[in-house]
Amino acid sequence: MTEQKQSLESYWMPFTANRVFKKNPRLLERAGGMYYYTPEGRQILDMVAGLWCCNAGHGHPRIVEAIQTQAAEMDYAPPFGFGHPAAFEIADMLAAITPEGMNHVFFTNSGSESVDTALKIALAYQKERGQPSRTRLIGRERGYHGVGFGGISVGGIPYNRKQFSNSMIPGVDHLPHTHLIDRNAYSRGLPEQGIELADELENILTLHDPSNVAAVIVEPIAGSAGVLIPPVGYLKRLRKICDKHDILLIFDEVITGFGRLGHNFAAQAFDVTPDIITSAKGLTSGTVPMGAVFVRDEIYTEFMAQPGAAIELFHGYTYSAHPLAVAACKATQQVYADEGLFQRAAEMAPVFEDALHSLKGEPNVIDIRNYGLMGAVEFAAIEGRPGARGAEIIQKCFEAGVMVRVTGDTIAFSPPLIVEESHIQQTVETLKTVLRA
Repeated sequence: MTEQKQSLESYWMPFTANRVFKKNPRLLERAGGMYYYTPEGRQILDMVAGLWCCNAGHGHPRIVEAIQTQAAEMDYAPPFGFGHPAAFEIADMLAAITPEGMNHVFFTNSGSESVDTALKIALAYQKERGQPSRTRLIGRERGYHGVGFGGISVGGIPYNRKQFSNSMIPGVDHLPHTHLIDRNAYSRGLPEQGIELADELENILTLHDPSNVAAVIVEPIAGSAGVLIPPVGYLKRLRKICDKHDILLIFDEVITGFGRLGHNFAAQAFDVTPDIITSAKGLTSGTVPMGAVFVRDEIYTEFMAQPGAAIELFHGYTYSAHPLAVAACKATQQVYADEGLFQRAAEMAPVFEDALHSLKGEPNVIDIRNYGLMGAVEFAAIEGRPGARGAEIIQKCFEAGVMVRVTGDTIAFSPPLIVEESHIQQTVETLKTVLRA
């Protein structure tokens, strides 16, 4: 056991209590379909799609083969001043499933990079169209937009911000979050109460003057904060206010994109078209790191309208449109379409909802919320020990063979889109057993 502890020390794990983990590690050795397997051979049902990302399940043979084939054919191609045909092909494929009028995509390598790219595009766009005073950005409390300095600045999760509070980008304000547990507890789908929270945007704009604001960024559903669902009409009202003041609206769809809500994107699920969409995770079903930023045609055209042959946007990454990522993306999108996984998610959503809400009345449960194949169960905190109950539940579920996601005292679910009713029932029964124990 001493050797194992020593072998764990070199790796500084992200978003992990390293000292706690390395005393009692949860190790995964392989995966297939709906399951992970531990080094001891225990089977673990994956009810979080890895980390909101493995929408097609694990080890899909078509995606694996595409990655292997590409690695042998061309391992890397420089994206600055050069291109490879598959990158343009996959851009066309993705543009075909985005909301109407969003036909241009900038490739990144993660959700964090997608967010920082979107913010830079928004700021640069305002300059390009002759409104350089529009430099302010507006995020939302409890929002998660990755871990770049731009992302944590517009993000609203306190623990992600406090160690870097003196170094975040200036000129950022935040909308109030939409989690009204006292008014909307145990909502099925969109909560009925809270549309007026969108009107707080008008107050913020009055404070700073709309002519100084470049963009508003929100997650359609706040995932990492514990699956916070927008109230009925909330997103449409944000869109209306942004249109009124000529401000860009950015949807962070790193989690909600690619079938999670039974649609291509949350923008289509909620019938609200933003100006920019950020994505990652389900883009390649988590197989190869990749992100993408989709922009309205007018934004792209504004950059291309300038005279001369200079670079239009001084931004990019060494691994933008990496050949392996592109191959994984193409195969993943084909799997989604050929196997009807987005439609499957829509069909399984009511089953998931009913099963999740059967936990109402179980010990310490204070809220349940869901939309599509996203769901959360919130628990009363142990007095003086916030997060302790959630940490214990995730450990006990893992020991019982089910992987869930924890954020504070909330357990979140985002199963692969291949999930069966039996997997959902196993998860709920496991959680009931854990809670009653």
